[in-house]
Amino acid sequence: MMALNYYYFQLFDGKWKGPSETEKNWGIYDAFKRLSSYSKHHPLYQALQEYGRAIKTIFILDYIDDVEMRQIIEVELSKVELANKFARAIRFGNNQEFNVETKDEQEIVEGCRRLIQNAIVCWNYLHLSEQIANAKTDGQRQDIIEKIRRSSILTWHHINMFGEYNFSVLRNFSDHPFDVPKILSLIL
Repeated sequence: MMALNYYYFQLFDGKWKGPSETEKNWGIYDAFKRLSSYSKHHPLYQALQEYGRAIKTIFILDYIDDVEMRQIIEVELSKVELANKFARAIRFGNNQEFNVETKDEQEIVEGCRRLIQNAIVCWNYLHLSEQIANAKTDGQRQDIIEKIRRSSILTWHHINMFGEYNFSVLRNFSDHPFDVPKILSLIL
């Protein structure tokens, strides 16, 4: 509330004018929305800009100084980049563009892309869970779990994106390659 009081004092050339009843219930969003409607040279706006620069400077200095922080950020950025590559891999044809015109068609195409991505991720989870379930010793199981933690589930190089798939081979649900009851009984 102190910042808003200062804001009102400065806005009215040093003459005090208190907030109206509706403005008393303002949140931070409302204050910034109102502030952004004024000139960029407003003193409070400039002060908040400088404050933001100070926070950014502190972050950059911490980033330069802290090796562990840089490594954590690099890992997270790699995950985001991998997710983007995964999405591009699914849109492999036609210069990675879908030629659809309406918003409804775009939503259908995007939904199909997400469905394909989720199917691949589901397959990866099932495959990795099967490996954990089939581990002979607790040491092997922990090694597999640790490798999974250090890597990403967003991998698709084992999927033939250009191939044909014959799903008629799996006549019923029990014909799948995974031992689902064994996977479901896993306790990690």
